[in-house]
Amino acid sequence: MGSKTFEGDNHHEDATNAVSTKSNAVGGKPRGANMLEDGDGDFGSDDDEDGDGQHSSLAMVNGDGVKKEKSKKKKRGKKKNKKSAAGAHQQTSPPRVPLSQLFPEGKYPPGQIVECQDANLRRTTDEELRYLTRGFIANDEVLNDYRKAAEVHRQVRHWVRDSIKPGKTLTEIANEIDDGVRALVGHQGLEPGDSLKGGLGFPTGLALNNCAAHYTPNPGQKDIVLKHEDVLKIDYGVHVNGWIVDSAFTVAFDPVYDNLLNAVRDATNTGLKCSGVDARVSDIGASIQEAMESYEVEINGKVYPVKAIRNITGHNILPYRIHGGKSVPFVKNDDPTKMEEGEVFAIETFGSTGRGYIRDGPGVYGYGKNPDAPSVHLPLASARSLLKTINQNFGTIVFCRRYLDRLGLDKYLLGMNSLISHGIVDMYSPLNDVSGSYTAQFEHTILIKGSGNEIISRGEDY
Repeated sequence: MGSKTFEGDNHHEDATNAVSTKSNAVGGKPRGANMLEDGDGDFGSDDDEDGDGQHSSLAMVNGDGVKKEKSKKKKRGKKKNKKSAAGAHQQTSPPRVPLSQLFPEGKYPPGQIVECQDANLRRTTDEELRYLTRGFIANDEVLNDYRKAAEVHRQVRHWVRDSIKPGKTLTEIANEIDDGVRALVGHQGLEPGDSLKGGLGFPTGLALNNCAAHYTPNPGQKDIVLKHEDVLKIDYGVHVNGWIVDSAFTVAFDPVYDNLLNAVRDATNTGLKCSGVDARVSDIGASIQEAMESYEVEINGKVYPVKAIRNITGHNILPYRIHGGKSVPFVKNDDPTKMEEGEVFAIETFGSTGRGYIRDGPGVYGYGKNPDAPSVHLPLASARSLLKTINQNFGTIVFCRRYLDRLGLDKYLLGMNSLISHGIVDMYSPLNDVSGSYTAQFEHTILIKGSGNEIISRGEDY
């Protein structure tokens, strides 16, 4: 989920506005999916299905000395048992098996471990102490939560890539992603506090064409049908105990957009390579821009340079907070901020065939409680009730109207406007480049460690 910079215009809208901007995206193939598909996890042999020590082809003899074959009914029962046993080790389509059943020991696979190439990044002095006292990814339990969230993301997007086709609506796609994440983390989020244990890290983003980010279908909007000529960004987060994995990818059905996607994928990978302890965000941004803007794309006979969008950035991630305060721009800049050991960053890049500058679009993407919200008296009972619901179900995690409706809330927009006007809740709008342009996005979450960074959300797809 991109963090808009101060360079963009502030465009405040009433919370009742509906979004009409187009938007869409698709997923990739998760880590370990091949094993699940191939059946390489061979958990038993067919030779002796009932465990009685006899081969299934052996005959039984009755009291008259006549051979009697085993009953077919018994064989059918054994086959059912075999399938159910195998099913416990495989993900379904759509994904609905909780990860705790697929990994009964509770240990989840790591992401891509990247060894530090620069000796200056292998810190063993005061930075290491600060890392340990920070208590984030130095903690094995926290690291395992991160890896669980990443594996959920991979398995859901594996199914998303195979299932999303032109003709589907954005609401269908969003609900399918949301349902998959909730099922795999094992928290449906319908009881107070349950969604704080695990679930969506922010509203599933499905941004189409010139809409770069922050679009999700919400109640009251006209639903959008995905078309063959669309470029869809799919951006969703998964959290376990507040530790958020943020990863995104772009899907295009027409190969004419391949170079646009290649440019942004290359730029994101460049940003990941440049990240590490003591890496300056200014240097990372310059490298990203150089990689991305070396590409061009031809659409309908016209050649467009791919531009890095300059007023949206990557960002660090804190517990229950998708935007932690540090930014990683996609362009050359003078920011002296450094990455530190133990921090977590979402390295994402956006490329555009347009101006490379985004503005707030119409409507509302979502809401998030301000972590520094003032303590004020709220005169409206509806605002006080809504704030209680937000605290119980989301805390400082960004949410959307679709999630409030799922909890059974209605007639809450007046209370929401009150919370926004009092500075308790922030509102997020869709982010658009100029009409007629096309944008793409790729993103990974990276854990900054002196012993070697871990691209936690890396999969076989991207």
